[in-house]
Amino acid sequence: MSSSRHPIALRLEQQVGGATRLLATVMLLPLVDGIFAALVLAGALETPVGIAQVGLLVFGGSATLAVILAEMDQNPREQATSVLAVGIPLIVIAATEAALAPTIRTVVDIPTFERFAGLVILAIAAKTASSTIGEYLPSPGIIIGLGFVASLQPNQIAFVVAHDVGLMLRAAAAAGIAVAFALAVVALQPYLRRIVDIDRFRFGSAVALGTLALSIFHVVPSNAPLGVFAIAALLAFDPDGENAPADASSDTPGDTPTVSTDAPAVSTDGGNDAESEDPSTYGYPSEDSTEERAPWL
Repeated sequence: MSSSRHPIALRLEQQVGGATRLLATVMLLPLVDGIFAALVLAGALETPVGIAQVGLLVFGGSATLAVILAEMDQNPREQATSVLAVGIPLIVIAATEAALAPTIRTVVDIPTFERFAGLVILAIAAKTASSTIGEYLPSPGIIIGLGFVASLQPNQIAFVVAHDVGLMLRAAAAAGIAVAFALAVVALQPYLRRIVDIDRFRFGSAVALGTLALSIFHVVPSNAPLGVFAIAALLAFDPDGENAPADASSDTPGDTPTVSTDAPAVSTDGGNDAESEDPSTYGYPSEDSTEERAPWL
C-alpha cells in the first residue's frame, strides 16, 4: 500500500485492486473464510462487549483504517457512499450467517470448535503483525475447515427451522459497529492522517486480536480485548508524526551536521568514506528489507 504496508490489506490489494473493492474484501472476508461463523459458535456475541469486540477487531480494525486513510482518495461524501455500499451487505450477510448457527451447533462439538476458532484468531493476529510470519501460517479458511472436520458429529445432525432472532440481531449489531467505525474514520480522515500512526495502530490491533483468542481459550477475561484495542488506539496517537520526516531531512543547524560534516572525521580512523557519507548506514543497519520486515515501522 502507498502509506501503510498493512500485510493483509497489501496482499488483498494486489489481488483485487481499487480502494472500494479492497475495502469490501477486507470487511467481508471474515464472512467468507468462516472466521465470523466460528466466533458466533464460540459465543463471542453473547455480551455487548463481545459484540463491540467482534465489530471493531474482526470486521473493522486496522485493515479498514489503513484502507480508508491510505488508499481512498475520493471526497468524504463519495467515501461514505462506498462504506455504506459495503456496510449494508455486511450487516445483512452477518445476520444470515448467524441464523444458521442453531443448525451448525447440532453438527459440531462446540468445545472442540472453539479451540480452532481461537487458533484462527491467533493466526490472523500473527499475519496482521508481520507479513513474514504470515507466509508460514495456513490460511484462516484451512484452519476453520480442519476444525469443522475435527469437531464434526454426523450422528447428531438436526435441521433446526427456528432461528435465534436475538443472535441475528447481535450479529447485525456487530457488523453495524464496524460500519460506524468506518464512517467515523471517513469523517475524521483529514485529522486522523495527521495524528495517527497507522502501522503502530496495526501492531496494537494485532495484540488485541491475540487477546481475543486468549479470551476464547478462557485465559484472560472476555472483555480484555476491547481494553487492549483502546490502548492500541491511544498509543497510535502521534501528533508530531507528520513533521518527523521533514525534520530529519532539513538543513537546520544541529539536525543533520552530525551526518554530513562528521563523516570525514570518521574516515580518518581507517573507515570507508563512501560508507560514512551514506546517511542510511550512519548509526543504523544497512539492510534494504528493514521496512518490510519491521511490522511496527
